Amino acid sequence: MKLIRVRRTIRTTAITAAALVIPLGGLSAAPAGAAEPAPRIDLRVLVVSDGGPATAAIAAELDSAGTPYTVVDLADEARPVIDAAFLADEVDGRPRARYQAVVLPNDQPFPTGSPEMAALAAYERTYAVPQVDAYTYARPQAGLEYPVNGGYAGPVDGITATVTAAGKAGPFGYLDGVLTFEDNDPAVDESWGFLSRPRAGADFTTYVDAPLPGGTARGSLVGEYRHDGRRELVVTFVANQHQQQFRLLARGIVDWMTQGTRLGTSRNWFSVHVDDVFAADDRWDTELNCTPGDVDCLPGQGTPNPIRMTPDDVGRAVDWSRSRDFTLDLAYNGGGSVEYREEHDGADPLADRLTGDREAFRWINHTYDHPYLGCEQDVSVVPWKCATNGDGSVRYVGRDEISRQISDNRQWAERAGLPLENGELVTGEHSGLKLLPQQPEDNPHLAPALADNGITWLGSDNSRDPVQRQVGPALTVSRHPMNVFYNVGRAAEQVDEYNWIYTSRAQGGSGICEDSATTTCLDEPLDPATGYAEHIVPLEARIALGHVLANDPRPHFVHQSNLAEDRIAYPVLDRVLDQYAALYADNTPLVNPRMKDVGAELRERAAWDRAVKVGQVTAYRIGDTVTVTAPAGTAVRATMPAGTTRVLADGTAAFGEPYAGTVSGSVPPGPGQDTVSLSLPSAPASGSPAAGPGRATAPAPAPAPDGPVPPGVARPVVPGAER
Repeated sequence: MKLIRVRRTIRTTAITAAALVIPLGGLSAAPAGAAEPAPRIDLRVLVVSDGGPATAAIAAELDSAGTPYTVVDLADEARPVIDAAFLADEVDGRPRARYQAVVLPNDQPFPTGSPEMAALAAYERTYAVPQVDAYTYARPQAGLEYPVNGGYAGPVDGITATVTAAGKAGPFGYLDGVLTFEDNDPAVDESWGFLSRPRAGADFTTYVDAPLPGGTARGSLVGEYRHDGRRELVVTFVANQHQQQFRLLARGIVDWMTQGTRLGTSRNWFSVHVDDVFAADDRWDTELNCTPGDVDCLPGQGTPNPIRMTPDDVGRAVDWSRSRDFTLDLAYNGGGSVEYREEHDGADPLADRLTGDREAFRWINHTYDHPYLGCEQDVSVVPWKCATNGDGSVRYVGRDEISRQISDNRQWAERAGLPLENGELVTGEHSGLKLLPQQPEDNPHLAPALADNGITWLGSDNSRDPVQRQVGPALTVSRHPMNVFYNVGRAAEQVDEYNWIYTSRAQGGSGICEDSATTTCLDEPLDPATGYAEHIVPLEARIALGHVLANDPRPHFVHQSNLAEDRIAYPVLDRVLDQYAALYADNTPLVNPRMKDVGAELRERAAWDRAVKVGQVTAYRIGDTVTVTAPAGTAVRATMPAGTTRVLADGTAAFGEPYAGTVSGSVPPGPGQDTVSLSLPSAPASGSPAAGPGRATAPAPAPAPDGPVPPGVARPVVPGAER
């Protein structure tokens, strides 16, 4: 995987003491003797960006959860000035803070003596608004010693960081305690950081630290600095939104700055679909470098050698699912069993075993015979093309045939006693949906056939069709293809095909990687004996875990061939589950939803995100009450402290479900209500500590070393990986 070395410089100018005492204007004084009304704090985050990856990563986390925020781009000459009027005003005679938290690129992104920094500091003091320094130099102004005073400045690739006792008791209590920073390429510095001890006398609490080189002392990577009536979360390493160390800490950063009271929700999701169950998958030919019987070989080329699960493979799947407490979703083709019985005197031990263990799995209609349901394919050429009518128009598979494939498979499952959700469907190869370059439009007969059969959720390929969309009565549910190929049952076959795709022509490969703008060639072919375990498994598990940690509910999919023979799917799945268990505490379990629940989550999330982005959602906190208004029909998505209740017209009810130390969920307004009203168990911490020891008087530090930032890891589009 190629990594680009990028360096950033952090401004290290200091705030003057005088700047910190400028009062926040725009607030009306209460009449003499009258109590000042409690301020209204809007549930929105202010992100001040310098264009770097650290603030962009936090903004991406807010986006993912559906948390409203406003960006001020320091490089934009037309940007608003951050002053008292920008930050606060008055509503109905009550002071209003427009932002519940402030994210800065570092602890001082403005010139020395800046009125904007003075306004921010006064605002934070007045309204107890926390500040996150997304990536800052370790220095006294941030509550830390300079790295030259017994600390460290440099690459932090591969370091083992630990969540401290304070971090576990505080914002990072959802982590088990130890996390390792990524080191994907030892030849490239992927992350830069500063490890340093808290400044003597500073009111600084370390939440995440790591050992300092050459000794037993430890230095802070994430910590809270309280000073001058303000709270700062000081982050001293750089990361982008895709790096695992950021993904692991992002939830805690957002919970800290919002005090666990915010709009939006997030979970760690993982579902795995196994396609082509009861059918057989064609096998990759290591000599021909194509798949006899499938469209990448010419008709008659090679001899098909299909891969099909056995009863023992079913036993392994059942035992694995139970031991891992993880349910697989089996996308089945009943016609595969019917054909097998016809060829074996009515016997199909595989189907007998699978239907006997039906309750161990969830089941999805994958069509009866797994035909291609888009255009009619002309496979006389490679790559195939759409057959055409005499007038040149595309010839499509008809509505009746699509409907038959759906209904016959459903009826077969009903006779076999499989527990179904009749609204779910994954067509063979996601066919019927548009497929570039051959078929740029959906089969026009697909939507009517879906309506004929009551289909409401339709599987699609995330690498081709990632955004949920309407197809007749159905909404698509995008699925992530895993780079464990459908046409292999043995690890050596997987490596051979992988080498064919990912090596250059000079090294005996296809050269696909040379011709692609998104796929990187291997430095050399993988060893057939070790390449799967040592290269493919770690890479695929890292990609899948990246989806899990990104609040992405989309399922992953493999094929029944990958549970047969060498059973090569399990090492990838085990690695994902083992790594997750090692990273997260018991209060943050993996969520393993079925397809319809993923679809509903994507639908609800999209409606919420649209409403947030166009400003149709308003939310604020006054004391221990949160009030949220959203468009009619849009469920309010929120994360709140444990013990939060909904205030209804006729009483109260518990809000949300426990997850990662908070409660979260989505609710509509109650009967007779126009808003969602939530009562917090107690007012969130004010964040106004006692006066600290004051600002250190050490000389201004030299400019911080630059730090490299790698790009996010892109998922290559792999020909042949999806079927």
